Amino acid sequence: MKLVVQVPCLNEESTLPLVFERMPRSIPGISSIEFLVIDDGCTDRTAEVAASLGVAHFVRHGRTMGLGQTFHDGALRALELGADILVNTDGDNQYPSERIPDLIRPILDGEAEIVVGDRQTHTIEHFSPLKRRLQKVGSSVVNLAAGTDIPDAASGFRAYSREALLRLNTVTRFSYCTETIIQAGCKRLAIRSIPIDTNAKTRESRLVSSMGEHVMRSGASILNAYTMYRPLRLFVALGSLTLAVGLVPFVRFAALSWFTSSGGGVGRHIPSLVVGSVLLIAALILFALGIIAELIRINRVLIEDSLEQQKRYRYRNVWPPERTNSVPADVVVLPALLGEET
Repeated sequence: MKLVVQVPCLNEESTLPLVFERMPRSIPGISSIEFLVIDDGCTDRTAEVAASLGVAHFVRHGRTMGLGQTFHDGALRALELGADILVNTDGDNQYPSERIPDLIRPILDGEAEIVVGDRQTHTIEHFSPLKRRLQKVGSSVVNLAAGTDIPDAASGFRAYSREALLRLNTVTRFSYCTETIIQAGCKRLAIRSIPIDTNAKTRESRLVSSMGEHVMRSGASILNAYTMYRPLRLFVALGSLTLAVGLVPFVRFAALSWFTSSGGGVGRHIPSLVVGSVLLIAALILFALGIIAELIRINRVLIEDSLEQQKRYRYRNVWPPERTNSVPADVVVLPALLGEET
């Protein structure tokens, strides 16, 4: 079994040594451990520091591409390296590297294909009460959309089996965390969670500039993922709500007509019929959109099945030969605009 530990970095030269200080070098059940650093447009000495710490594999972006793209590129590179398990941890030393053996244990035991480290956000001192509440609500929304029970859906300390990497396809470039959980839930991948303690805060988050921006972008990511994988349920719910609201003006018109003695009185309530008709038409449009979106979802599933087979073919028997110290570190450079290997 081969383990690849992936560390996304954006100017982490000062914290990267802390990440590797307690990084396990051998784990029972794992025959090989390799380290992969994704340089997301770093302008400092992150790459040089990583190489001095024993990192042999790099993916380098010409400019900052974001966390979602970083995970996507790192996961593909891990498959190329022949990873049976991929662990993702952050370069700011937020997560306890020494817990990686515990994180991958459910995968080794065949109990899970994805394992998420639960930061127990209610215990994190530098999280404000509002942030703790928002983290809890966000995880609840993700679990509702995915049909899962993950206490900390935003945690980036994760382990993925090779099977999970082959079946998951990230689209959102803001953050992959919620999208992969919703995908995994819809694809019936086994997900587990283990409690972890986080390390002391080393810097402010670079993912967003404010809590409000984080809430909006996270909400958009959840809605986008849910619409992609369960569109019929979403549009039927919206259509049913619109239909129910649209019936109210008709009921009002009928009631007023019953209690109005003159025809002129009835005529004054014609606007209720107009409003109700508009809402009913809107409901029909939503139902139609739901059917169209469901057909698109089915087509996407077929495309994803084809992509999965292509991945299985491309990444079969891809174990690289052993490297010696005289061979330069393996580097994949991704163009800034295309995000593809050269």
